[in-house]
Amino acid sequence: MGTKHRNHCPACLWSRHLDRSTPGDRLSDCRSRMQPLGLAFKHLRWHAYGAQPGGELMLVHRCLSCGHISCNRIAGDDNPYLLVTLLDEKVQFDSTVMNTLDDMRIQLLTCADRQAVMLCLFGVQYRQYDDAA
Repeated sequence: MGTKHRNHCPACLWSRHLDRSTPGDRLSDCRSRMQPLGLAFKHLRWHAYGAQPGGELMLVHRCLSCGHISCNRIAGDDNPYLLVTLLDEKVQFDSTVMNTLDDMRIQLLTCADRQAVMLCLFGVQYRQYDDAA
């Protein structure tokens, strides 16, 4: 995990709208704050039994001013516990955001993806414990 072109804070995960076309170009005129929406995998790894989550873990942001949505690589010093909380947030997006995510083929990860995220972040299997056990 690491990147040369990070424009989000490792502590709070918020970003600035700096890039226009490619990561690191710093050509955006907007410069507004970008809210972390959630996590996504950069791509799906194809397996003999169908698509499996995999690839690089990405942080998805939306600009509060112009609505631009972008994915940013996470870095080794990003707060991993805050990254995991993005799976639990029950944010309701309007149809414009949902349509943009669909058009960009970005599928936000949910609680159901916790195992894969924990493995990516910590290199360990996540095990949910039952109170009854």
